[in-house]
Amino acid sequence: MKIIIAGGGIGGLTTALCCVHFGHDVTILEQASEFSEIGAGIQIPPNAMKVFCALGVDGLITQNAFQPSSIEARMGESGRSIFTIPLADQSVKRWGASYLHLHRADYIKALKQALRKRAPKALQLGAAVRAYSHQSGQLSVTLEDGRQVFGDVLIGADGIRSTIRAQMFGSDKAVFTGNVAWRAVLPLAALGANPPNPTACAWMGRGRHAVTYRVRRGELANFVGVVERKDWTEESWTETGTKEEALKDFQGWHETIITMLKAVQPGTLYRWALFDRPPLPNWCDGPVTLLGDAAHPMLPFLAQGAAMAVEDGWVLARELSIAGRPVEKSLMAYQKSRQARTARAQAASRANMKTFHQNTRTGQIATYGPMWLAGRCAPVLVHKRMDWLYGFDVTKGEGAQAA
Repeated sequence: MKIIIAGGGIGGLTTALCCVHFGHDVTILEQASEFSEIGAGIQIPPNAMKVFCALGVDGLITQNAFQPSSIEARMGESGRSIFTIPLADQSVKRWGASYLHLHRADYIKALKQALRKRAPKALQLGAAVRAYSHQSGQLSVTLEDGRQVFGDVLIGADGIRSTIRAQMFGSDKAVFTGNVAWRAVLPLAALGANPPNPTACAWMGRGRHAVTYRVRRGELANFVGVVERKDWTEESWTETGTKEEALKDFQGWHETIITMLKAVQPGTLYRWALFDRPPLPNWCDGPVTLLGDAAHPMLPFLAQGAAMAVEDGWVLARELSIAGRPVEKSLMAYQKSRQARTARAQAASRANMKTFHQNTRTGQIATYGPMWLAGRCAPVLVHKRMDWLYGFDVTKGEGAQAA
């Protein structure tokens, strides 16, 4: 089967690897002429790593990754620990795969390397998709330069501003969440005596929170800080800000956060407004379907946006490989298999936004007190809350959980 994928990000590249794994012919159409180093750190949870293990590319993924020792939560201003839960050993034992941190550029590089080895001509750069058409059983994709590409299936893995989704359903109206995110990646060596712990750490605060962790084998530190605001509405990943603005947003916070912001070099601190979109009731149009952020865009409060796209890729490739079934039925089976889980992840991410930003002392005690107690008296309860997410294994069939 000839499969065309619009978008060469994490979701598109992973889906291509999955399709090749199941014996399909794949073409990725990526609008960028080259991949750059611009990007932030990203977390690869166990549910995504299981797909890479099944594909045999986990070795490439882990080459430049960092494995956090634990998951922890702290108060943003005082740094007081809410809980610390061991992760490195428990992740494989409980959920069936490692939990890793990676620079997004290293992630893309590993996936590209794996795809080039298995399907050397699959990735086409500088190929921006303008529109698609399917008539009389023939599917064609028209590029911005006028070229046409023909295939049996088109997968829209072209992100939150998906051209494929817009053609299917028209322009959607995203809802501003009232949150603006800062992000930066900087050398660990530049942080002196105040580097972030070798953990996945969430820092909680009034109307704001931060997440810190290490990437690129521990050589770099990743910072994400989310602040409640009403005066920012630009949905962009490449809008830069100044360290003075970020320091003002996190004034009075723990020295680890302040040290990271002070160490940021000009032009390397980015900010973007966080928009939310409700789940789509339908992802398919005949032989065309959506995947990842194009289908179910997710707020970054659960670290599952890319992971859900990775899961999508495996399920979609598997469904398309069932012999004798029309393409349209395979795509609808993929949609049916994925909608409930991705919607649940979207909802959990929205809920975390409220958890991280408790604005009153009463709210902090009511929310973080039970977390503190569970972390000290019954840490297994913290792990258990994530079993539905991390223990899921799409490579073993729908609903499979780690032992």
